[in-house]
Amino acid sequence: MVYDRVEARGHKNIRALHTKTFELTKDIDLTPKGDCIIGVGLDKAVAELDPNLLNVIRKDHSVVVLVLEVGELRDVVLARGSQKLVLGDKRRIVVRKSRFIGPETLAIEANKAARDIDRRIIQRLQDPSSRLVVHIYAIDMEPYMSTGGYAPSIHTILNNLVSI
Repeated sequence: MVYDRVEARGHKNIRALHTKTFELTKDIDLTPKGDCIIGVGLDKAVAELDPNLLNVIRKDHSVVVLVLEVGELRDVVLARGSQKLVLGDKRRIVVRKSRFIGPETLAIEANKAARDIDRRIIQRLQDPSSRLVVHIYAIDMEPYMSTGGYAPSIHTILNNLVSI
């Protein structure tokens, strides 16, 4: 398992209504049209994440777990990596429910988009003084996929991650 974290701030125009993606951006201004954006003033974009994390995410059997934190509130997003990921954008991080891949895409086939994130978190992110911390874990599941190997359940993995 490999880990990195990013931080972003809230903005008064965060609406988080998009049904297919969520995005974090280094931009500090946001119009109401940016309905997938959940954080601005991002401290590092997808291309700037730990290279070891990116190497694991670039595997077809990788699982990506993102723990979104605002204060004491947490939400967990599950997604997967792919060998097709570019991971080259220096301004944004995007997580997608679909399989679409662009340079900004961190993970695909996510179980949540902006609309699905805990609305208490989104409400707090509408305050520009709020801080969003995103813990990013990547797990290469390939070693556990061979016959006879022990494969921890995703439930076990999540319980361990959320308790960190």
